[in-house]
Amino acid sequence: MSRFEIAIVVLLLAVWMPGLAVLADFYGEVDYASHGFLVPWVALWAATAHRASLQALPPRPVRGGLVLLGGVLLAYIASLLIGDPTLIGLVWLATVTAAVAALRGIDWLRALRFPLGYLVFMVPLPSAWVTPLIVQLQLAVSNVAVAILRAAGLAIHREGNVLTLPGDVSLFVAEACSGITSLITLIPIGVFIAYFTESSNLRRCVLVATVVPIALAGNLLRVLLTVLLSIEMSVEFATTGPLHDWAGVATYVIGCLCLLGVGAAMRRLWPYADGLQANG
Repeated sequence: MSRFEIAIVVLLLAVWMPGLAVLADFYGEVDYASHGFLVPWVALWAATAHRASLQALPPRPVRGGLVLLGGVLLAYIASLLIGDPTLIGLVWLATVTAAVAALRGIDWLRALRFPLGYLVFMVPLPSAWVTPLIVQLQLAVSNVAVAILRAAGLAIHREGNVLTLPGDVSLFVAEACSGITSLITLIPIGVFIAYFTESSNLRRCVLVATVVPIALAGNLLRVLLTVLLSIEMSVEFATTGPLHDWAGVATYVIGCLCLLGVGAAMRRLWPYADGLQANG
């Protein structure tokens, strides 16, 4: 990079410190957004996978690139004044994209389309979208868990997302047990695995689509185990302390392993001789 490009990048980072602080606060406060801390590093690592092709591309900055950067900086100031993390995240994505175009050109944008596109996972989802989804997932997991437990011969009663267990003990299916964290955080991992292990967009989409059943099934298993522990031990034992925390971590790790397993099964059962051409 030239001194001019380094100066522009340093200036942009300095100007963006308040906005990045807003995003960091959101990631730290909201469980299902905690993956936002890792996304830029994963995107940067993914960009290094294209370094050979980038070295062969001479910089051709777009005309009016600095004007473009000025425009996104004005949008950044407006997003800070509004204070909406989602809007700030979108403007951050626009700023990085505009910086690549202004300093290196359209060819670099094409070569870096995956790393730049991956930054979309830094954008916090609007609460107006997530809150109704959490409620629906809580009700769904409660309903399915009760059906399974009743089929196993346990007397369980459900009212909303509150389960009444034998002995008239109540267990609340909280937001953390809705599966929203597993679902939202596993999608970026699924996209990353799909991009680097599959050779066609169809196969990639199939692999990413399996995130939904994997995340929901893993969380359902977690709820079932919590109910059984609540019956055998106590609700406090099952829902507090390190055991409950590690159950969440284990659900996430199992989900990642399942994604890798699905990818391996696809390559075995759906060979590349299907005629699809590699792209990406």
